Amino acid sequence: MCFICDLKTPSAHTAPDAADLKTRRWQARRAFMLAAGATAAGSALAQVDVGSSSGLRKLVPAETLETSARQQYTQVLAEARAKGALAPDGHPQLQRLQAIAQKLIPHTAQWNTRSRDWKWQVNLIGSKQINAWCMPGGKIAFYTGILEQLKLSDDEAAMIMGHEMAHALREHARERRAKSQATSIGLSIASQLLGLGSLGDAAASLGTQLLTLKYSRDDETESDLVGLEIAARGGYKPEASVSLWQKMQAASGNGSPSFLSTHPSGANRIQELQANLPKVQHLYEQALKG
Repeated sequence: MCFICDLKTPSAHTAPDAADLKTRRWQARRAFMLAAGATAAGSALAQVDVGSSSGLRKLVPAETLETSARQQYTQVLAEARAKGALAPDGHPQLQRLQAIAQKLIPHTAQWNTRSRDWKWQVNLIGSKQINAWCMPGGKIAFYTGILEQLKLSDDEAAMIMGHEMAHALREHARERRAKSQATSIGLSIASQLLGLGSLGDAAASLGTQLLTLKYSRDDETESDLVGLEIAARGGYKPEASVSLWQKMQAASGNGSPSFLSTHPSGANRIQELQANLPKVQHLYEQALKG
C-alpha cells in the first residue's frame, strides 16, 4: 500500500490516537525524504556506460603528467602570443568558450575527483587549423579554424569541449603514456635477451612513439559519450553531438583537418552517439529547468 494512502486511511476497527498519527506522519515524511534523496543521488550517477578507467594508467603518476602538461601549455601559449595569435581576454569568441566551460566544469568531478583541484584554463589560438584539445589537468585550447570553418553553434562547441575534457578526465594520455613505457621496457628487455643491442633500443623507441600518436578507438568512444553527458548536464542540446560529427565528416572530404588526424570521424561514431541521446535527454531537460 502507498504510504500516503496508509496515512490517510485509518483502521476500520480502531481510530488512531494522537501518538499513532504522529508516528505515521513521521514515517511518511521519512519515506518521502528517503525517496527524494535517492532521486537526487540517482541524478548524479553516470547515464552513459563507458566502464572503469584502465588500471594501467597508475604506472604513471598523475601529478607528473599534469606538471608536464602545465609546462607544455605555457609554452604553447607563449609561442602563440609571440606570433600575435593568442586571443586577448576580451575577445568575443574566447568569452564564448569560457562561458561554455563555466557550465561544463561543475559536472566533471564525478568522472575524476582530481578535477576538483585542477586549475582549468581555456584559451583561443588564431589558426586555420580545425583543432581543439584539453591537456591533463584541464588545460584547454581551441583554434579559430574549428569555430569559423565549421560554423559551430554553442551546443556544438560544447560537445567538442566536453569531448576534450573527457580525454583529460578519463586520463587517456596517462594511459597511453603508461602503455608506451610498458612497451618500451618490454622491447628493451627483449632486445637484450636476443642480443639486438642498439637496434633493439631503436625499435623500442619507435614503438613508443607510434603508441602515443593518437588515442585508441575505445578512448574516442569514451570521450564522445562522457563529453555528451557533461554537455547535456551543462544545458547543451544532446542532438548537437550528431550535427557536430556530420560537419566533421563533411570537412574530412576537403583534406585532412588536424582534429580528424587524432579524432577520426565515421558513421559508427554518429550511430553510437544517436543510440545514447535518450540516456542524457532528461539531464538536458533538468539543466534547462535548473
